[in-house]
Amino acid sequence: MVFGLFKKKNNNQAIVDRQYTTLTTAARHPDFYLHLGVPDTVMGRFELLAIVMILYFRRMKTATTSGQEIAQEIIDAFFQDLDHSMRELGIGDQGVPKRMKKFAGMFYGRLEAYAAALDTSDATALAAALVRNIYPQAEASSPDMRGLANWMMAAADALAEQSEEMIATGRVTLPAPI
Repeated sequence: MVFGLFKKKNNNQAIVDRQYTTLTTAARHPDFYLHLGVPDTVMGRFELLAIVMILYFRRMKTATTSGQEIAQEIIDAFFQDLDHSMRELGIGDQGVPKRMKKFAGMFYGRLEAYAAALDTSDATALAAALVRNIYPQAEASSPDMRGLANWMMAAADALAEQSEEMIATGRVTLPAPI
């Protein structure tokens, strides 16, 4: 009983779990992989999950304090999920921290690049950033990312329209890919 006194209380856990499940389900929509050029690989799934988290995180910047708190917990859950996935793939305990640092750098680099393009509504720059990140050894044969860029812009607009109540209750949704 005494040990519970020092345990961090997380009153948002049900909200975080609900919202994280919604976001990860959105990132797994088959149309991203079948029609929008995202490769159905471990890295392709990371890229798409990072895109969804970035869109969500950007929306939460303008949310009330509770929305920002929930967003931070969801980003924490995202990185815990990455850690767990790496361990499931057989990466040893000593290799995980180094790779986590690399993934964190990748995530925040993408956040900057995508945010700059989204803030200026520049679909061409966004598509170019997507090609650089999703296909780092880009060739002329790399898939066209304009469809994914257009979805991201539409998703950012849809997120902006969602109410503070939806944020506070973990019921924010993303549109299906077009």
